[in-house]
Amino acid sequence: MNINKTRLQQHFEAMSLIGKIGETGTNRPAHSADEKKAFALAASWMHEAGMTTKIDNFGNLIGTLKGTDESLPILMMGSHLDSQPYGGRFDGVAGVLCAIEVVTTLTENKIKPQRTIQVISFADEEGWRFNKGLFGSRGILGKLEEGELQRTDANGITREQALLDFGCDITKFKNDEYAPNSIYCFLELHIEQGPVLEIANKPVGVVSGISGPLWATVKLKGMAGHAGSVPMAIRKDALVGAAEIIVALNQIASQVPNAPTVGTVGTLNVFPASRNIIPEEVSFTIDLRDIDLARRHRYEKQLMDAIENISKKHGLTYQISEDTNSEPRYCANWIKTIIHNECKKLNVDAPELMSGPFHDSLPLSYACDYGMIFIRSKDGISHNPLEYSSYEDIALGTQVLFGTVQQILDI
Repeated sequence: MNINKTRLQQHFEAMSLIGKIGETGTNRPAHSADEKKAFALAASWMHEAGMTTKIDNFGNLIGTLKGTDESLPILMMGSHLDSQPYGGRFDGVAGVLCAIEVVTTLTENKIKPQRTIQVISFADEEGWRFNKGLFGSRGILGKLEEGELQRTDANGITREQALLDFGCDITKFKNDEYAPNSIYCFLELHIEQGPVLEIANKPVGVVSGISGPLWATVKLKGMAGHAGSVPMAIRKDALVGAAEIIVALNQIASQVPNAPTVGTVGTLNVFPASRNIIPEEVSFTIDLRDIDLARRHRYEKQLMDAIENISKKHGLTYQISEDTNSEPRYCANWIKTIIHNECKKLNVDAPELMSGPFHDSLPLSYACDYGMIFIRSKDGISHNPLEYSSYEDIALGTQVLFGTVQQILDI
């Protein structure tokens, strides 16, 4: 049994038109009208695959193919359809559309699994709109944190209001949480978003685990003054302090050559943002990741010390708020073995590799065993309109996913 490559490509091309920017870019914010359009399109394909669909109160799109024994824990697959504001066509989308194709192929071949299958497009995996990701996948596990609904986007809209506008009822979150042990395992196909597979000239990879991300927001406060009259020696320039901290983060994350440690400052806000006023206040985000948790903790301590020392040097005060803090999570060995075996059946030599980016698999790993399949990314580019994975590679990965599902379901 083979998946339908042509249909799969057509689905990708149709989805890429929703929230399209430029020739190849995508901007589908979480809980937005464009995400709802994407959900409607994906739901139409779920219906064709024999699934029933719903949007739960966390804003997740859920397609369900009921098994013959509904008492069994479910097999869950999926990813997300929200995108970065300046994103590509494949990030997240591959995990949803390829999972739908797997279920469609089962249905076309009149296979009725014993175990129920669910395909989910999780809400706000990306996290850029409200500066906190993995919302839907954490939500169904009862892992939301205090104050998340009060987070605001760039337009001052709270997550609570965005969910209400999306048609969700935040008073019914408990109804949509999954009971312990109700999920048998979770499978996620995703583009690699890095260069490892391309360098190795391999179309498909088997993920060994996900690095643990630390997200924080730093706010520095100094003193505004006229740029033309305040002597350099007595300035309290918050932007100069921020610049030194950013350089320090880069140096800290680069200490061990070829290590998977990465550190990034992705946003920077300056107040009052006038060319002839010394910056009084600067806030910026920090993203520090590593598969080695002890090393990440060590680097985190070095960074906190650097923030304190640099702030003191420039006469600044500082505040640090932690937005996300997760330990590395490893894929289940038994699922990795199945994926490797399916690759071998297709004459695919699939290497194992870590995932630096986090995915919806991360929170799911606390509820069940999980496995991930990576698809080669051209030039390692992602979170960019230039992001590209060939439809040939995607189809091959989907065929591996299909075989993996068959083995797990013992079909």
